[in-house]
Amino acid sequence: MYSMFRYIFCTIGLLATYYGSNSQDSVELDGKTIVYILNIKEDIGPGIWRQTMQAFAEAHEVKADYIIIHMNTYGGTVIHADSIRTRILNTKTPVFVFIDNNAASAGALISIACDSIYMRPGANIGATTVVNQEGTAMPDKYQSYMRSTMRSTAEATNRNPDIAEAMVDERIKIPGISDSGEVLTFTTKEAIANNYCEGQAESIEEVLKLAGITEYKIVEYKPTQLEKIIHILVNPVLSGILIMIIIGGIYFELQTPGVGFPIAAASIAAILYFAPLYLEGLADNWEILLFISGLILLAVEVFVIPGFGIAGILGIMFTITGLALSMVDNIGFDFTFTHGDTLTRAFIIVLTSLILSISAAVLLGARLVTSSAFNRLVLRTTQDSSKGYVGVDSRESALIGKNGKALTIMRPSGKVTIEGDIYDAVAETGYIEEGEEVTVIKFETAQLFVRKT
Repeated sequence: MYSMFRYIFCTIGLLATYYGSNSQDSVELDGKTIVYILNIKEDIGPGIWRQTMQAFAEAHEVKADYIIIHMNTYGGTVIHADSIRTRILNTKTPVFVFIDNNAASAGALISIACDSIYMRPGANIGATTVVNQEGTAMPDKYQSYMRSTMRSTAEATNRNPDIAEAMVDERIKIPGISDSGEVLTFTTKEAIANNYCEGQAESIEEVLKLAGITEYKIVEYKPTQLEKIIHILVNPVLSGILIMIIIGGIYFELQTPGVGFPIAAASIAAILYFAPLYLEGLADNWEILLFISGLILLAVEVFVIPGFGIAGILGIMFTITGLALSMVDNIGFDFTFTHGDTLTRAFIIVLTSLILSISAAVLLGARLVTSSAFNRLVLRTTQDSSKGYVGVDSRESALIGKNGKALTIMRPSGKVTIEGDIYDAVAETGYIEEGEEVTVIKFETAQLFVRKT
C-alpha cells in the first residue's frame, strides 16, 4: 500500500513539475534581453518554495538574462524563506526584487539575498523577528538562527550586516540608524540611504529603466490549474473534510466488510489528502508510512486478534499522528521550527474530524437500513414451501427470547453460547465484548440476532 501511495505521489509530482511551468517554445528572442518575472504576493510557505524552484528552472530554460521577483508579503515560514534565499544566492542569473508595499520578515530575508532591491514609494522592508501565529516573539534560539542567517545574507550581497541583524534583534544599536530600541524596518527612502535599495520605482518597467535595461522581452511565471487545485486541497477546512471521508469510509468498511464502496471512497480521500501535502513538502514518507501502519494495526485488531488491546490502541494513535503530522511543517523528527500552536491545531483538526465522521457514520448507517432507497435494494418476494421451495432449518427460531453469552467479540458478527450450545450470531447494534450477557431478539435469513441483556 505504501509503495502504491508513493508511486501516485511521485506521478502527481512529475505532472505538477511538467504542467507547472509555462511552455516557452513560442518565446522569440529577437536579440532582446529576456527578463523573467516571478510574483510572490502571499505568505512564504511550501507552495511558494515549489513555485520558486519551477520558476528558476524555467528561467534557465529560456536563458533569462535577469530574474525579477515582484514581492508583496508579510512573511511566512523561516525554513522555506531560507531555501528560497539559498536558491537566489546560488543562481548565476542576476536577481532583482521589486517590493510592492511589503517585504516583512521572511520577505526581507529573500529580498536581501537579491542582487538589487527596488521599492515602490511607501513600501517597507525589515521586521524579521521570528514570531508565532499570535505575533509573539519566539525564544532566543530561533532569533539567534535568524540573526546569523540575515547577517550572512547581507555579507554575501555586500550590504551592511549590522543593519540586517538589527532587523531581527531590537538590542542591536546602530547610531543614526537603529537606536530606538525597536526592531529595524526601513521605508523606501531609508533603504536607499543605507544601501538597502537601489532605487524607487512604480512598476516593473521603471525598475528595468533604472537598471539600464531598454530592449527586453518579459516572460512571467504563471501557476497552472494543477497548482491552484493543490493550493485548494491543502486548505485546513478541506483537509478536515477529507479526513472525515477517510475515517468514515474505514468505519463503514469494518462494519460491512466486502462492500467495497466505503474503502474506495476512503482511499480516494487519502490520496487527495496526502498527495498535495506531499507535494507541498509538508507530508513526509515516514508520516505516510505511520498512517498506513496504523491502518494495518487496526485491521489486525479487528480481523485477527479478538478483543481490543495494544494493536488497536497503537493503530488509532499511529493513524491520528500520521494524519496530523502530515499537516505540519517539520523536517523529519526535527520540530525545532515547528510552532507548538501549529501542531496543536493539526491534532485538533484530525480529532474533530474523527469524532464527526464516526458520529455521522453511525447516524447514516442507522438511517440507511430504514430508508426507502435501501428497501428498493432488498428482495421482498416470498418462496412458499407449498410451491416447492425448500428453506433452511428454522429450529433456531425457538431460541428467540433466550439468554446466553458472547463467546467471541461481536463486530457485529461472532459466536454466542446458549444453553451449552454454540451458535453464529449478529449484534443488532454496535459491538458486544466477549463474555457479555446477550438475548436473542430475532431469527431472520437463517441468522440469529442478539443484543446486550
